[in-house]
Amino acid sequence: MRFHGFSRLARGVAVVAMAGLALTACGGGSGSGDSGSPAGATRTVKHAMGETKVPEHPSRIVVLDTDKLDSLYTLGITPVGAALPDEQSGIPKYLGPSFATIKSVGTLQEPDLEAIAALQPDLILGSKFRQEKFYDELSKIAPTVFTEKVGITWKENFLLDADAVGKKAEGEQKLQAYEAQAKAVGQELGDPAKLKISLIRFRPAEIREYGPDSFAGIVLNDIGVGRPQQQLLEGKADRRFAPISPEQIDQVDGDMIFVSAFGADAAKQQAQVTAGPLWNKLSAVKAGHVQVVDDEIWMTGIGVTAAGKVVDDVKKALTPLVQK
Repeated sequence: MRFHGFSRLARGVAVVAMAGLALTACGGGSGSGDSGSPAGATRTVKHAMGETKVPEHPSRIVVLDTDKLDSLYTLGITPVGAALPDEQSGIPKYLGPSFATIKSVGTLQEPDLEAIAALQPDLILGSKFRQEKFYDELSKIAPTVFTEKVGITWKENFLLDADAVGKKAEGEQKLQAYEAQAKAVGQELGDPAKLKISLIRFRPAEIREYGPDSFAGIVLNDIGVGRPQQQLLEGKADRRFAPISPEQIDQVDGDMIFVSAFGADAAKQQAQVTAGPLWNKLSAVKAGHVQVVDDEIWMTGIGVTAAGKVVDDVKKALTPLVQK
């Protein structure tokens, strides 16, 4: 159900205020730190919308983007609610069974404010890029912290999320560990820059090739692998991705092609295109160097845990190539 009308929001805010007093008194929930701070202690976090006073140790967090799901999982926190890419999407399976029961609070583009208020959060994490128009209303429900962009700034976003939940130092350690993992895999591959890695994604209405500023593209950069010249997207203002038509699929060749699909309709298009003659003329296809990967990890995970899993996938796929 979507939010309709100020009066319903006001009732939700009243419930939140009462719940906040109860939580302060009894200290329930999936807290993110010790209880050494005074009850009701806050600190100020700078973010895309300004400055916000947040609880020292928030225990009921609602997240409004998939990267924040990954952030909290990485930091050992289970949120009470989450917005999802669309009405058909569920919580990403790679996050495990403990996240499967998180309450849905609408979609990334249309968060359900009434459902959020009903969960009595003490912190909301979202994105200015997606939810700027909802910020004032969300801030009436609970302290709200927004990152600026999505995708290209995923590392900075993770560190801001970690700061907002009181785990800045742990966040820095997690990010450093991932970067060390990516670098180590690159070294194991010998001269990874010689490998030209192609990355494409099927969506319901289009096919995209992904460039160096996409989430997965940044992970490939961290490993040090090369990319086909076309997928460097040089000269383009947006180097995250570019659309291609089914008739241009012969342009996505590389030493290895990683392929994902967003949803059932996209998977149908993937099956049709990859059964066609243009796809089967690609040298990577002829050599058996095509790897279908999990879209929830490679495309919508956008966080440290997902990035580590992308590194694992790359290592598994590319190690046999360099050993030949």
